[in-house]
Amino acid sequence: MPYQPIENYGLIGNMRTTALVGMNGSIDWLCFPHFDSPSIFASILDDQNGGRFSIAPSSYRVTNKQYYWPDTNVLVTRFLSPEGVGRIIDFMPVGFRSNDAHCNGLIRRVQAIRGTMAFRIICRPAFNYARDAHKTIITQHGTVFESSTLAIRLGTSIPLKQEGDSIIAEFTLKEGEEVDFSLQEVQPDSQEDLAFSEYQAEELFKQTVDYWRRWLSKCTYTGRWRETVYRSALVLKLLTYEPTGAIVAAPTCSLPEGIGGERNWDYRYTWIRDAAFTIYGLLRIGFTEEAAQFMQWLEARCHELSPEGSLQIMYGIDGRHTLTEESLDHLDGYKGSKPVRVGNGAYNQLQLDIYGELMDSVYLYNKYGTPISYDLWKHLRRLINWVCDNWQRTDEGVWEVRGGQQHFVYSKLMCWVALDRGIRLADKRSFPADRDRWLKIRDMIYEEIMTKGWDAKEQTFVQRYGSPSLDAANLMMPLVFFVSPTDPRMLKTLDATNRSPEDGGLTSNGLVYRYNIADTQDGLAGEEGTFNICTFWLVEAMTRAGKIDRARLDDARLLFEQMLGYANHVGLYAEETGHHGEALGNFPQAFTHLALISAAFNLDRELGK
Repeated sequence: MPYQPIENYGLIGNMRTTALVGMNGSIDWLCFPHFDSPSIFASILDDQNGGRFSIAPSSYRVTNKQYYWPDTNVLVTRFLSPEGVGRIIDFMPVGFRSNDAHCNGLIRRVQAIRGTMAFRIICRPAFNYARDAHKTIITQHGTVFESSTLAIRLGTSIPLKQEGDSIIAEFTLKEGEEVDFSLQEVQPDSQEDLAFSEYQAEELFKQTVDYWRRWLSKCTYTGRWRETVYRSALVLKLLTYEPTGAIVAAPTCSLPEGIGGERNWDYRYTWIRDAAFTIYGLLRIGFTEEAAQFMQWLEARCHELSPEGSLQIMYGIDGRHTLTEESLDHLDGYKGSKPVRVGNGAYNQLQLDIYGELMDSVYLYNKYGTPISYDLWKHLRRLINWVCDNWQRTDEGVWEVRGGQQHFVYSKLMCWVALDRGIRLADKRSFPADRDRWLKIRDMIYEEIMTKGWDAKEQTFVQRYGSPSLDAANLMMPLVFFVSPTDPRMLKTLDATNRSPEDGGLTSNGLVYRYNIADTQDGLAGEEGTFNICTFWLVEAMTRAGKIDRARLDDARLLFEQMLGYANHVGLYAEETGHHGEALGNFPQAFTHLALISAAFNLDRELGK
């Protein structure tokens, strides 16, 4: 089975972990039992050795379709052939208080809708990123796969047989018939051989559908592109780790930013940077409970500052600090894109921008959610004082370059945001603070950005001091109220960004690169695609500029509509879009969907005026 395009997958999950299900009926990625656990299916990173759970028609004359059950994260893969029509309904049960062992895992319901269809199943787990051997035990009600660290049970009512490390079966369904499969962890103290029935599958399905529809009913967004915003909200909920409220950047690792290249990272962690976007996006469309849970996770990190008073840029979903990076050289990588990395060595980088994003999120939450406590304020005050002492340092910046530290303009911008929001919050809540010092340094940063971050010759804000190179991150300037969206400097930066790369810009046919690789020593080889979040940032910056220039607002709407066309067949976005419209990078990416929600909200509001 050759590698599928990244965009050929749908996502299911249970707020503990997720699985990627291909249009061909194969589950090619599942880390279990948590997002950052080692994989048991990873054929998306090694087609031969990664492991998969495939259910597909035996016939080769098949057309594949895939869609979500309306207003849910239940995925349907449909097969159409001359002999009949079949489908698989894939989901992870959610919203249960039951002790039923089948609730913690995934369910695959195989059905014949019309005519007759023959199916073939192949289940071949590869534990611990395909590093651990396992034994296979066929039982009365399915199969148990047992490794040294994890055991999982494949439950079904049909006979299974073993071929090497795989379990296979072939069966034929007539119209109206169904076969169900469950996959769940075997608890160490449980030796039961649990049967799994069609009745159980139906009950779990109904309750899961009901859960997702009840959850989505809380959404307050009623504007244009509502279904798209709904899907983005459902994706963000899937990427939430319910026990702590953390949101992973993406559920995958090492999907390449360029095929065959080395820009392959593990995104199964939580970045402080995402905080402001997450809380803003969730609060804007009515999900106050999720915003509150994520705020609690952020507050816990503020209680764990380093001795000098600084934060890390990212943490584990459980709050752990060490995310050691390693290469899995035994895996081939997606279409040969090596190395396959797990862990993330950037966790101990210096990225000054995170303090602005943190303070912006706290400010927004205090304003639209719940007033913050004095105890949290004491930690935040310490953080802001650290920014006062360190804002003039070089850092690795928002894009986590590995080519050495620079004076990145976006980093200075977000230091300004940290101080600005700190001052506003102190005044709003009458908190004690060193206002005079904060105000003096905030204004000092502003003046420095306007002097050193502005290229008078190119008439644009630049990526770093002393360079004429552009950076799409500077599109955030009007979004964080550093400059007016109609300030001549911002409009000129918008126009420069909107030019093609050949003309010195960053935009290619409406899609935005984060920076010019040739002008930025990011320490990595190879190419990358356009960054989807940057395109949505451009939409939002143009929307705000469009308040006094209708032509810019019309351009923003067209750009947004075009960008919607780059979602995959079920509305999901990866980190990047390649030169041929293909998805690149980890998939789906929370950041992209957050930016989509924000852009849709603000564009719809402006068009409504």
